[in-house]
Formats: sequence, structure tokens, C-alpha cells
Amino acid sequence: MKTKNIPNEFQHISPAGAEVRTLISNGHGGIAHCTLRKGAISKAVRHKTVSEFWHILQGNGAIWRKNLGKESVTPLKTGVSIDIPVGTEFQYRSDGGNLVFLCITMPPWPGAEEVTYIEQGAWSPTLG
Repeated sequence: MKTKNIPNEFQHISPAGAEVRTLISNGHGGIAHCTLRKGAISKAVRHKTVSEFWHILQGNGAIWRKNLGKESVTPLKTGVSIDIPVGTEFQYRSDGGNLVFLCITMPPWPGAEEVTYIEQGAWSPTLG
């Protein structure tokens, strides 16, 4: 059995550009507390083996997702939950204040090699 508080400082930056505070993981999945800073637009990416659930805790923005010929832009605001199935291209942005969310990965996040960068997302990224 594990218990962990949210760390004060982030441990790393996700390949897309969010600050990541790692929480708990096991062989089935993991959970992280993530922040995309005010006014930022992430890089467009696709995961090779990991699916994700997100739950927005604070802020607002939008996420672009493209999978199996379907493409959509979904508003993100406090209380919204979304999924990112494996193989989905996605990009997100923070409008107004910081976008803060819980990210659940299944299986656990294997590392930065998990990501393929996409040339064309919905917006021009602000993060390098």
C-alpha cells in the first residue's frame, strides 16, 4: 500500500511540455499531477503504447485529438475528464491561468521514448 503527497516541485517536463509531479504507479498504471503554464501551447505528440485519462483540476484551455480518421477540439475546464487512447495524436493549450490536471497512464509511463512528435497539430506550439 502506498501513500504520497503532491511534491512541491515538478520532477520533469513531459515530452509535450507540461510540468509533471509524479504520484503513484504500479504494474497496471500510474498517476501524475500536471501543469501547463498560462498561455502555453504544447508540442503535438502521439504515444506508442500508453493510453491516458485526464481530469482537469484548475484552469481552462483546449485539447486537439486525432485518431482513426476522427479529429476534434475539446474545451478543457475544471471538472472535465477526457481520454487519450493509445495511438491518438494530441496537442493542448492553456488559456488564461495555469491548466492543472491529473493524468492517469495505462500501462505506467515508460519514459520519453514513448512519444512520437507530430509535425502538424491544431496550433503552433509555444514550447520548444
